[in-house]
Amino acid sequence: MRILVPFEGDGSGSSELSWGQLEMWQTMCRHRSSLGIGGVLPLDGGATVEDVADMVRFMMSRHQSLRTRLRFDAADQPRQVVSSAGEIPLEIIDTDEDPAGFAAALWTRYHDVVFDYVHEWPMRAAVVRHRGQPTHAVFVCTHLATDGFGLNVLRAELSTMDRASPVTATQPLEQARWQRSPAGRRQSDAALAYWETVLRTIPPGRFRGSDRWHEPTLQEVNFSSPAAHLATLAIAARTTANTSSVLLAAFAVALATVTGVNPVVTQVVVSNRFRPGLAGSVSTVSHPGLCVIDVAGVPFDEAVVRVWRALLRANKNAYFDPAGKQALIERVERERGEPVDLSCFYNDRRVRHREEPNGHIPGAPEISAARGRTTLRWVRPIDGSSERFFFHINDVPGTVDIRLSVDTRYVSPADTEAFLHGMESALVSAVA
Repeated sequence: MRILVPFEGDGSGSSELSWGQLEMWQTMCRHRSSLGIGGVLPLDGGATVEDVADMVRFMMSRHQSLRTRLRFDAADQPRQVVSSAGEIPLEIIDTDEDPAGFAAALWTRYHDVVFDYVHEWPMRAAVVRHRGQPTHAVFVCTHLATDGFGLNVLRAELSTMDRASPVTATQPLEQARWQRSPAGRRQSDAALAYWETVLRTIPPGRFRGSDRWHEPTLQEVNFSSPAAHLATLAIAARTTANTSSVLLAAFAVALATVTGVNPVVTQVVVSNRFRPGLAGSVSTVSHPGLCVIDVAGVPFDEAVVRVWRALLRANKNAYFDPAGKQALIERVERERGEPVDLSCFYNDRRVRHREEPNGHIPGAPEISAARGRTTLRWVRPIDGSSERFFFHINDVPGTVDIRLSVDTRYVSPADTEAFLHGMESALVSAVA
């Protein structure tokens, strides 16, 4: 059963995509996926279907990105179309199974089915009922509508449902207008000048290649290390760096060791919410920042310092026109006479559980004992396309929880496991 939830909000119109939307649209097309983002929300005992409908109405009315669909022009290029009002379906499903497991399976089904970007709103929502009582709400948005930090804004707003507070963040239609302005063009040109300098100086290859692979070549592996988490806190306390710099340093050391390629070059996902008007944005404004890290022959603490500097440069230059970036890459490759591999990505997805040193600082014995709880599990082959090496740190407390998608034609399963264990060892050894 489904009901239609009406909504109405400020703002409507059509324009070309914002930079964040275009970056994500290109990624979604490469992966042939909507890259759904969202979650399962357990409901209080007295919650009703109307309570969930009110949540949906609140989100849809408040944020233009959730009221945005696409229209394709004569050249098959997408444009964003924002509606001021409409109705969105809310599915109501009864189950006699374990409702939490059923809701998780429903989330996966919503996630895996590609959205109809022209006719479907960019959010799917459902209520799971067990013996007549709503137990869980399920929400999945396209990655074109929001990203991880935007999702965190939605979570915070749902906790209060404050309709009186205005939306102060710049919405996608206005973002696109500014990005076409002279100020926007200057920002993009400056960022791409940095990209051009890097593209002309880095080694062209990232990976040695592998003759130890089998079909399907795209695989996903999960690695969880409480010891790496404790070591990261200890190193961050000692160096006064944040945990993001410490983890990226361990990533660079382990990857350089396994591939034999230095400096390490990776595209780091940058949220861009430090920029004016984007702090509370729900829309997707993330971009890749091109990060170059030379870790050859330096102590780990020095690697952390180098990462911090490299991240500053990458973050500063991670807001640009994606079409201009693609044209730049193609031009530099022609002039170099060789392709430049940019297929290594790093994405720190910790938002709610981005723990920093606070009080107790773990020591070497505690960290060493935690290594017994390390787990590595090959999850599944990837159906579709992916980057050659896409590294995620998941938002899980008390551990460094990694999800890595890898093309085994470039990094073998054995080298993949060596990299993951090497990253943990780099952190633990830096404490010991």
